[in-house]
Amino acid sequence: MGTRSAVAKSVKIKSTGPANGFTTRLLKGGALLADMRQMVCQWSDDLGGEKALDAANRILHKSTRVRVADTLNVAFKPRFIAGNPPDAWKLARIIEDCHPPIEVVRPFYYWITARAEPILHRFVTTELFERTKSADREIRINETTTWVSQAAEEESKVWAPTVRQRMARCIHSALRDFGILEGVIRKRIAPQHLALEAFCLIAFCLHELGFEQKSLVRHPDWKLFLLPQTAVERLFLEAHQNGWLDYQCIGEIYRIEFKSQNLDDYAHDLLGR
Repeated sequence: MGTRSAVAKSVKIKSTGPANGFTTRLLKGGALLADMRQMVCQWSDDLGGEKALDAANRILHKSTRVRVADTLNVAFKPRFIAGNPPDAWKLARIIEDCHPPIEVVRPFYYWITARAEPILHRFVTTELFERTKSADREIRINETTTWVSQAAEEESKVWAPTVRQRMARCIHSALRDFGILEGVIRKRIAPQHLALEAFCLIAFCLHELGFEQKSLVRHPDWKLFLLPQTAVERLFLEAHQNGWLDYQCIGEIYRIEFKSQNLDDYAHDLLGR
C-alpha cells in the first residue's frame, strides 16, 4: 500500500497554456528518467532560489556542479516546475508514493516531458505518428534531421547544421529511453503498449486540465503514445470495465466521468491496492 505524501494535499492540476516555442534544451538533457525521478521524490516547495542548486547537488551526486546545474535548469525546472501543468513534480510524486512499476512511471514522465518540449511533442504527434501507418518502421537520422531543419525554420529558429543533427540524435535517444523507439544504432518504432493504469492517470490529468468528453478522447497527447482514436476508445472501455472510470459512447457522443475528486485519491485507487 502506498503512503500518502504531504505534497498531495496542495496539488491543483491547472494549465498554463501552450509551452513556449522550440528550444535546444534536449541537447543537454534527454529523457533523464532516473535523475528526474530522484528530483521528484526529494523536491519540496521551499527549495527555490539559491537553495535549488545546493539541493539538486545533494540529490543527484553528479561529478560536477555544472552537470547538476544543467540537469536542474535545463530539464527539471522547465518540465516539472514551469511546465504545463505547472509543478508537475507534485503529480509525479503522488504516483511515486504508490510505488508503481516502471511500466506506469515511464509513460507519465514521458508525457510531462513532451508537453514541456514542443519539438519532441510535434515530432512524435506528426512525423512519427504518420510513420506508424507505414510498413517501414525504421526511423533514420537523416530523415529526422531534415524534419528538424524544416520545423525549426517554421519556428524562425536559426540553428546551424550541426545543431540540427545533434537535435535529431537527441530526439531519437530520448524516445528510445522512453520506450517509443528501440535499437542502439538503427532506431525503429517499438511495439507500443501503454499500461492501462498510466493511461487512466494521464486521462485524469487531462480531464483536470479542462478536457472533457470528446475533447478528452481526441486529445492530441494520445498520439505521443502512437495511439489512433480507435485504440484510445478501447482503452477507455477497458478502464470502464475495470471500474476505474465511467465511459459511454453513442455515435459521436461521449460521456466520461471519474470517481475521484483529486489525483491523490485516484492514484491510490489505481495503484495503492
